[in-house]
This record gives sequence, C-alpha cells and structure tokens, in this order.
Amino acid sequence: MTNLETSDIKPVSWDDPDAVRLREAQRVELDARYGTDDHEPGALPTAETMAVFLVARDRDGTAVGCGGLRPLGPGTAEIKRMYVDPAARGTGVATALLRALEDHARDLGIPRLLLETGTGQPDAMRFYQREGYEPIEAYGPYRGVSISRCFARDL
Repeated sequence: MTNLETSDIKPVSWDDPDAVRLREAQRVELDARYGTDDHEPGALPTAETMAVFLVARDRDGTAVGCGGLRPLGPGTAEIKRMYVDPAARGTGVATALLRALEDHARDLGIPRLLLETGTGQPDAMRFYQREGYEPIEAYGPYRGVSISRCFARDL
C-alpha cells in the first residue's frame, strides 16, 4: 500500500527547490553506483528541453520522487531524471510517477516513450520491464556506450 495519492504528483518548474534537491540526490546515488560522475552520455536535460517535470509528494507533503519528459522528435519523448527517495521505494511512488508521465505524454500527443538506464541500476531495469517497457537497441547518444541499457513503450 502506498502513502501517495495520484493527486500528489504535480508538474513543477525545473528550478523548483524540491525538484533540484531530488535530482541532486539522484546524481549522488548514481555517482556512487558507477564510481564516477561521468555516467550520462549526451546532453543534460534543462528547463528548455523538458516538456514537463513532475514531483511526487507523500501525504505529509514531502517531495519523495521526480521525473520528466524530454521530447526527442515527432511522436517520441524520453523519460529523464526518474528518481524516488530510497526511503519511499517499494511504496508505489515509482509506478505512480511513471503512469503520470505516461498520461502527460498522451496529453502531449506523444505515443512512444524511450528511456536509458545503466548496468549499475539492475533494479531500474527490472522495474521498467515489469511496467511494460521493452529492451531496445541503444539510441542517440547511448549508441556504443557499454553501460547503457535502453527501453521503450508504445502508449
């Protein structure tokens, strides 16, 4: 049972303090998992490149997760900065966030979502596959990157 309701997931600005804090926590975790701060090929997401950025809050109003959509081209967007605070993992936050991102993609007329994760995140790979994302060949800046694992789902 989750302590999060779908209504607790809302779009925020890229510079929202909770969004910034969650993205920084993600960066620290990934740096530790990969043993380097050089684990993201390609252009970093920015306020200008993101179509929407969501923050999930628990019943107390604490921001516990985030994620965004970056359009890649007609009909396709990439899930970026999907992160849930370790204390909130296993509570349904990640699934609720993913569904909210998919709903926003549909609202934007985007029928296909792509994402990249890496070999240092086997939990993320299991999660996305459980949620209907299929492994695909690496795309864009992830081509030829040995640690990248790419997934897609048609909505």
